Amino acid sequence: MGVKNLSQILKGQNIDIKEPIPLPKLANRTLGIDGFNQLFQFMSSIRDVSGGSMVDSDGRITSHLIGLLTRNCVLLQYGIEPIYVFDGKSHPLKTKEKERRREVTKVAEAEYKKALAEGDMIKARSFGSRVNKLTPEMLDDSKRLLDYLGIPWLNAPGEGEAQAAQMVIEGKVWATASQDYDTMLFGAPTMVRNLNITGKRNLPGGKVITIQPEKIELFKLLDTLKLTQDQLIDLGILLGTDFNPDGFTKIGPITGYKLIQKYGSFEEVKKNKQIVKDTEIPYEEIRDIFLKPNVNKNLTIDKSKKFDKDKILEFLVEERSFSRDRYINIIDKTVREMEINKSQTSLDDWF
Repeated sequence: MGVKNLSQILKGQNIDIKEPIPLPKLANRTLGIDGFNQLFQFMSSIRDVSGGSMVDSDGRITSHLIGLLTRNCVLLQYGIEPIYVFDGKSHPLKTKEKERRREVTKVAEAEYKKALAEGDMIKARSFGSRVNKLTPEMLDDSKRLLDYLGIPWLNAPGEGEAQAAQMVIEGKVWATASQDYDTMLFGAPTMVRNLNITGKRNLPGGKVITIQPEKIELFKLLDTLKLTQDQLIDLGILLGTDFNPDGFTKIGPITGYKLIQKYGSFEEVKKNKQIVKDTEIPYEEIRDIFLKPNVNKNLTIDKSKKFDKDKILEFLVEERSFSRDRYINIIDKTVREMEINKSQTSLDDWF
């Protein structure tokens, strides 16, 4: 879920701090990608005509593998260097949010089956995209494919977004890549949104929009909102985070922002607003999750793996029933473009 409705504050103030950044502008940049966030995006968006997950000949889900292959090949063709960061152990305060997600999936699955039985394909596709379960086997397969693509990955000790943010702070990567604003609460100086949903998208009613990556800088966000990092976190707590998903009744993004502007901190809001005073949450502990996250510092990133066409094909075509004809072109193009990028980099170094 991430922090709720933070983007609505910017819209409500008629402020746009998002800077469009086309993929070519990200060439030679290293990006820390929130692994679980990305896999769930692929699983949600890559479906069959009935809204079901794509599967192989043995019925195993392959939507995440299709996304990992096709989208990362595009990034590699542009000379972008992704590093996937996967969540480690969840904080106990995240239990309620995880239970909420399971319930959402359960309800969506029931509605999906009902829509299929009624022959309502529009409703089936809508509910089907919300039925996403990532198993340990699917996660292992994802990491295996990343190895064959030559893309580094690592397991965070806690939240993946917190680890990715720390890597930006240390200069290990240029930016985090995620759809959630949590990365800003964890202190990431730069984030990129829409990295893997770039392109044309069909909207209900036949409208077509073009989505491209957006760069957001923390200092610009704070400066525009006239908030400190601590106040941004307190605002997040008022709106609701993964660690207090309910937020506070009758406190939406604009109201929450005005309260932080007026009182300066969560503690002062609590003293002056009855609804906050009456709702007990461990706000100090939640604040520390963002200010003192469970991360590994000064880690070494293993970049020894190389793009291996033969292993990719062996895994996907022979083991997962992928069509060689459908995917060989993007794989071969990636090999060619990576060679061109490598040659160009060598020339740039020479001069």
